[in-house]
Amino acid sequence: MTTTIRPEQPSDYRQVETIHRNAFWNLYVPGADEHYLAHIIRDHSDFVPELDLVLEHNAQVIGNIMYTKAKLIDEAVVEKTILTFGPVAIDPAFQRQGFGKQLMEVSMKRAAELGYDTIVIFGDPDNYVERGFKSCQKFNVWAADNTQPTAMLVKELEPNVLDGRKWTYHESPAMSYDKEAAEQFDATFPAKTKDYQASQEAFYILSHSVLKS
Repeated sequence: MTTTIRPEQPSDYRQVETIHRNAFWNLYVPGADEHYLAHIIRDHSDFVPELDLVLEHNAQVIGNIMYTKAKLIDEAVVEKTILTFGPVAIDPAFQRQGFGKQLMEVSMKRAAELGYDTIVIFGDPDNYVERGFKSCQKFNVWAADNTQPTAMLVKELEPNVLDGRKWTYHESPAMSYDKEAAEQFDATFPAKTKDYQASQEAFYILSHSVLKS
C-alpha cells in the first residue's frame, strides 16, 4: 500500500469536492456547504495553490487540504499576513487511520518553507492540539468582535513570532459564500438526505462559546 501527497490537479476537482461533501454531510448542520467552498475558493486571490494538496492512497484520492491567506492586525494597525486552512477532509471510509495527520503535517512544513509563520483556524481543539495548535488566548489573538472564541486556535510555525502583543484576526473574504448558490451547486451531486445528528449540537455549543479573560 502506498500513500502520496501531491498538489491538487483540475482532474481531481470533482473527487475532492465529493470527499468534502461526504466528510461534512450532516456533521455540523443538516447537509453541508464545504464542497461548495472548496469549489469557489480556488479562484480567489487569497487562495494559496502551492498548499492545495491531495492525499492519494493506493492511487485513489482520499483527502484534501486547502489554505487561504488571512491577516492579523496589531494595535498599531500593523498588518501581518498569515494562513488559515479549510476545508480539510479525509474520505469517511479512511478516517481515523492517520491520513489527516499526514496531510496536515506535510502542508504545514511546506507553509513554513514558503515563508509563512502563523496559522489561525477555527476548529475543535480535540482535533488539532496534537498538531501543535493552542488556544488563541495564549498568543493574545482576538476575533474582530474583541472576543476570544474557544474554537479559535493558533499555531506558530516560527517560535515566538507573535511576541505577546495584541492581535486581531481577520479572515479572507474567500471564506464568504452565497447559501443559495451553494444549494444550487449541491444539486449537481447525487441526492443525500439532510438530517439532524448530535454532532450538530456539539458544534453549536463550541462555535458559540468564548474564553473568559
